[in-house]
Amino acid sequence: MTLSFDASAARIQAASTVVPGGVNSNFRLGISPTPLVFERGDGPYLYDIDGNRLIDYYLGMGPMILGHKPAAVVAAIQRQLECGLLFAGQHEIEYEAASWVQRLVPCAERVRFNCSGSEAVQGALRLARAATGRQTILKCEGHYHGWFDNVSWSVAPTLADAGDRAAPVHTAGTPGQDAASGHAVDVVVWNDLDLMAARLKRGDVAGVIMEPMMCNASAIVPAPGYLEGVRKLCDETGTVLIFDEVITGFRLSPGGAQTVFGVTPDLAVFGKAIANGLPVAALAGKAAIMELMVSKRVMHGGTYNAHPLGMAATVATLSAIADGQVHARIATAGAKLMAGIEQIFQDRQIVGRVQGLPHMFQVSFGRREPIRDYRDIATTDRAAYVRFTTSLLAHGVRALERGAWFLSSEHDDAVIEATVSAVDAAVAAV
Repeated sequence: MTLSFDASAARIQAASTVVPGGVNSNFRLGISPTPLVFERGDGPYLYDIDGNRLIDYYLGMGPMILGHKPAAVVAAIQRQLECGLLFAGQHEIEYEAASWVQRLVPCAERVRFNCSGSEAVQGALRLARAATGRQTILKCEGHYHGWFDNVSWSVAPTLADAGDRAAPVHTAGTPGQDAASGHAVDVVVWNDLDLMAARLKRGDVAGVIMEPMMCNASAIVPAPGYLEGVRKLCDETGTVLIFDEVITGFRLSPGGAQTVFGVTPDLAVFGKAIANGLPVAALAGKAAIMELMVSKRVMHGGTYNAHPLGMAATVATLSAIADGQVHARIATAGAKLMAGIEQIFQDRQIVGRVQGLPHMFQVSFGRREPIRDYRDIATTDRAAYVRFTTSLLAHGVRALERGAWFLSSEHDDAVIEATVSAVDAAVAAV
């Protein structure tokens, strides 16, 4: 029996008279067959208003590394509620949270908190410019660093609009974007060290910002030597290296991608898994750069920065993952799921690919060859994948339509086996 989502569809339609599209983020628009409305989450499951129980691989778009409603995080938030909500001052819990980030993350000599990754990125870009006296920020095609005008360039261009590989066309991310906001942003194709070297050697770049593992558009690990080469180039040209670890941070390992790949940036931004679902982001990096917020009064602010409830959730989450056991369990489950999907593709002669790391991987249709950059992603059959996720949802499994799969510590063997069965049924149906 396949599931129905009629109640969600009706509620979204009714809510559209109050909230545009019935959603509060455009990333929740256009979900097939309808954006969903949920009542609760528990462990690896979500429960919607149609009465469906869904195995969840969205995991809040990545944050829920301990699953939905983990007891330790809930208890920490409840304890903090008894102390107060907001002080317009400091609280010991924010120092404890910062100490956990410092302990786990190689680059984190100093830490500041924000509420969203988009905000933290802005702080990193401002610091890079202040540290170097230069203006240009270099980003990579297909990488997403928040929805603000000055970084929303060449995030998801069509191949027809992208231009030459050696000189990508700057493509605005949205109607209404300030055209002048991109004057100090340049774009290169990721995972190509020669292209990066040619651009950096011009000597005008304040900072390079990139996902150390490409996650927003796919799940692409860096080519051997790529991150090391970028690190060396930044050192040689006096450029600040910024890793956007909003997705990879605390998900790929307790120390993020910089630990997994062994390359330490000058600055890094974090979010999502840092607080298992609370709106917390962090900007961390070398003391000499971070201290410019004090010595040069480089502006970084926010009424809700280091909100006590978010800080309590951060401490509970980071202390739970610090010893690596959570990541080891996820790696085992994720590897089993990846292998299961690959076997189904093979058995049913599906042209598709599963790639990435067990903690976060990508499934795509229409291509068997390795996906190395955004331009490779654009050659996959996205329409077929949406048909697949729509069928998969009807079989009780919720997976992101863009192809990313996130796992939590609560995705045990039984959940993985049920997912593999659903994948087989969904593939057969489409």
